[in-house]
Order: sequence, then C-alpha cells, then structure tokens
Amino acid sequence: MISSERSGAEQGPDPRAVDDQDRARRADDDAIRALVVRLSRAHPSGGRVIERAAILASGGDLEAVMSWIAAHAGQPEATASAESKRGLHGSRIEAARRPLRYVLPADALD
Repeated sequence: MISSERSGAEQGPDPRAVDDQDRARRADDDAIRALVVRLSRAHPSGGRVIERAAILASGGDLEAVMSWIAAHAGQPEATASAESKRGLHGSRIEAARRPLRYVLPADALD
C-alpha cells in the first residue's frame, strides 16, 4: 500500500514544540545569567569572578551553571598554592582539588 502521507516517525519535530524548547532554553539561560550576575564580583582582569561555594550555597543546578560558565569562556582562576607539596602524597592532593573560583571575561555578562 502506497500512501502520499508520511508516517509520524519520518516527519520532523512539531515546530511548536521546538519553539517551546527554545523558549525554555532561553529562560534557563536568563535565569543562570541572573544567578551569575548576583553571585559574582569584579575581578582585577576587568571581568567577573564567581566562587564555586557561592553557586553551591545558592541551591542552583551546579552542573548547569558550570556548563554555562564554560560556554561563556569562563576559566578556573589560577591561584598560587600555599600548601606544601612535599611528602609521599603531596602531588596527589593538589591534583584532586577542584577550582574554587571561575573568572568570566568582561563581555560574558553583557
């Protein structure tokens, strides 16, 4: 049997569903941007710095916020370690640490 209609599996997504998904994605992006603006402060480089602890304390979705920061050219802040790297496990301790702060460029929040 030949039919001129395509089956539902062959058709693309409903344009209304795509619009709703796009709207939800933009709303999420705006909510994360507002959270980052609220929690960040000025950095000497001219950009903004946000602390990982502040993101966790806010109750926001850490993974989503970290993805947003990475997508907007955010980089872990380079810090000089004051701890001793001597001893049997000194190098392992440093490698296991997560960055405490992330620096966003000046135009990331515009």
